[in-house]
Amino acid sequence: MSGVEVVKVKPEDDGMRLNRWFLKYYPGLSLGRLNKLLRTRQIKVDGQRAEASLKLVAGQDVRVPPLDREKETTAPKKGFVSGKDCAFIQSLVIFKDKNILILNKPSGLAVQGGTNTLRHVDGMLEALKFELAEKPRLVHRIDKDTSGLLVLARNRKYAELLTKAFRDHQLQKTYLALCFGVPVQKTGEIRTGLLKDGEKMAVSSEGKEAVTLYRVIDEAGGRFSLIEAMPLTGRTHQIRVHLAHIGCPIAGDEKYFGRERQKVNVFADKLHLHAYKINLSSLYNKKTEFKAALPVYFRESLAAVGIDFKE
Repeated sequence: MSGVEVVKVKPEDDGMRLNRWFLKYYPGLSLGRLNKLLRTRQIKVDGQRAEASLKLVAGQDVRVPPLDREKETTAPKKGFVSGKDCAFIQSLVIFKDKNILILNKPSGLAVQGGTNTLRHVDGMLEALKFELAEKPRLVHRIDKDTSGLLVLARNRKYAELLTKAFRDHQLQKTYLALCFGVPVQKTGEIRTGLLKDGEKMAVSSEGKEAVTLYRVIDEAGGRFSLIEAMPLTGRTHQIRVHLAHIGCPIAGDEKYFGRERQKVNVFADKLHLHAYKINLSSLYNKKTEFKAALPVYFRESLAAVGIDFKE
């Protein structure tokens, strides 16, 4: 048949279902027509009849009938990233290998878009392809106002591994927070239920269990403290709610403390919560830990109140 092509499955598509493979490379092909092509054996894998649910293996040959129209006229356009944004997002990269990218995200930059949010990490991923053909994938999120470590997967295999690891809380994450007040106990565990209350989260016995370990690194005159927080669960705004719950709200957290009650002239008007450290040893099978430098405003606030922290 004229126009028939044989396409070799790429390493990054290993394990992908056949129907999803066609959706990726021939987005104009309807599910109905795909099933008909499979049923009439116009699509084959390694010369054999295939089902839509077949999981492909890298190196296999997929026989594809003429589908130029489906491939070309309806293929999604690649997202445009301006030169300014390209330079900006690339400047955030603190680690890169063939499988992952790690960014040190600034406070105020959203990870994904939403209402009135047009500039975000997700919209600039095309600029992070570097030597690879595909853009990296989001595997977790941190709040728009939280700064620090954001891990991206550079291929499908690691997207699945990382998504599962974050979902199952297998990757130890450590945050730093500049707080008002000092906890009575310098180390401890905060365990509560958290329940959505409008646009906020609230402590409630009816909510989902949330657990955070914490340690006071340093304090200033009983008024301020630098706290290291390690969430063992991944609830929305968990650290922010938990620290406010023990009487130590985070500087700059208007949502859970309020602008006027916590306003201090020496602090920048930003949330002082930073995703500082992540342990990826379980992925690399050796001790592998990454740290993201504190933002300038965070370091200046620490110095202003007399808290000593050496990164």
